[in-house]
Amino acid sequence: MASSSPTRLVIIGAGPGGYVAAIRAAQLGAQVTLVEEQAVGGVCLNWGCIPSKTLLNLVDLGERAKHAEAWGLSFEGPIGFDLRRMIARKNDVVQSLVKGISTLLKQWKIQHLAGRGELVTDRQVRVTGADGATSVLEADAVVLATGSSWPRLPQFPIDGHRVISSKEALDLSVIPQSVVIVGGGVEGCEFACLFSGLGSQVTLIEMMPTLLSTEDEDTVAILTRELKKRKVKLCLKTTIQEWETAADGIHATLSSGQSVVAEKMLISVGRRMNSCGLGLETVGVKTGSREEILVDEHMETSVPGVYAIGDVTGKSMLAHVASAQGKVAAANAVGKAESINYHVIPAGIFTLPEIGRVGLTEQQTREQGITTTIGRFRYGGLGKAQAVGEPTGQFKIIADEHSKKILGVHIIGAHAADLIHEGALAIQAGLTVEDVADMIHAHPTLSEGLMEAAEDISGLAIHQAPKRI
Repeated sequence: MASSSPTRLVIIGAGPGGYVAAIRAAQLGAQVTLVEEQAVGGVCLNWGCIPSKTLLNLVDLGERAKHAEAWGLSFEGPIGFDLRRMIARKNDVVQSLVKGISTLLKQWKIQHLAGRGELVTDRQVRVTGADGATSVLEADAVVLATGSSWPRLPQFPIDGHRVISSKEALDLSVIPQSVVIVGGGVEGCEFACLFSGLGSQVTLIEMMPTLLSTEDEDTVAILTRELKKRKVKLCLKTTIQEWETAADGIHATLSSGQSVVAEKMLISVGRRMNSCGLGLETVGVKTGSREEILVDEHMETSVPGVYAIGDVTGKSMLAHVASAQGKVAAANAVGKAESINYHVIPAGIFTLPEIGRVGLTEQQTREQGITTTIGRFRYGGLGKAQAVGEPTGQFKIIADEHSKKILGVHIIGAHAADLIHEGALAIQAGLTVEDVADMIHAHPTLSEGLMEAAEDISGLAIHQAPKRI
């Protein structure tokens, strides 16, 4: 990239990876064209992260309001949920954010083309618009950021009415009386909280022995308990053997022999990489067994100058990872030499209560033969948690027994996804539990729980009973 003229960069896909890559590349002086056939912001903004969190926040707010009388507040009439107005609020939030991104693209002089992008050569991209008209863009580098989509499972064909995906679930206008959710992963558990909060009878079916099989065991135990309190029926180590659609909804027979009848069946099982139809075979871009685009630490594919980021790489299906990958790919596309580090990736799960986690789980340390020491602290021991009526949850810190370096942090409780970043920084900086315990934390705050969990490793947590020896 020694030419004095700006690097011509074409990015296919305007989700949290693609639009971030476009802005970063423009900041670095590139001439950027962003191609997107649907909506700016991708699945995350339009049909995933933001819509679901908007609705979950309203459910959480409603549930807290229902308990407010015991705290000294009063309302005229009962607290209820108007799903049509909730959906309207969700749509307003989404449109506001989409408009904000579109404005940023204009401010950075990024050309935004509506259409489907496809590689013709490693330096040419064909764009096909909704009207079928085509044009070919010349590029010095290309970034593929096409994300993932809802799976097409032959045993559970989505009809958008009785059998739905998360996309349809986020646009329902009437609260279903009952919902059976297939899949106890992140999405399934979040929707179990959403629908149970709205008043639906929820049955959650998961083939694994536990929910959230990749999360720490303490976190899963607490979430499982809380879901049961919400009257969510959990069917673990269970699959649907057969089902049919009837006038009153879905009739399913489970592997346990039980029968379930529900108004809606929500399929929350996995994601499918959007790597087909991109012309990868034409230019020689290699894919893996899951149809993911293979990339190196620079986000470059097997074809020099062609990069891939986000869900389509199969690395980590998180929006913030896609954004981080986009920044790396953009920098390398304009001639820099940057690489991505997946060692520290915080994540949030927006169940009720919320989950934040980073680093190793206790199970993973056992599998790796690492001897650890563990500190825990309950939310109920925090003045702030009691004051705001959020006493449910736990802080957990996993550290190396010898060096006392922090290996993992797991939080379940109010604002856990925000609180986890202190743990992420601690792991990235190689800090010990003493470093966190010795740092003065403001009072009264929820973040004091991390300090107390760090102190608990040495048996010195102030607001916790002595450990039994």
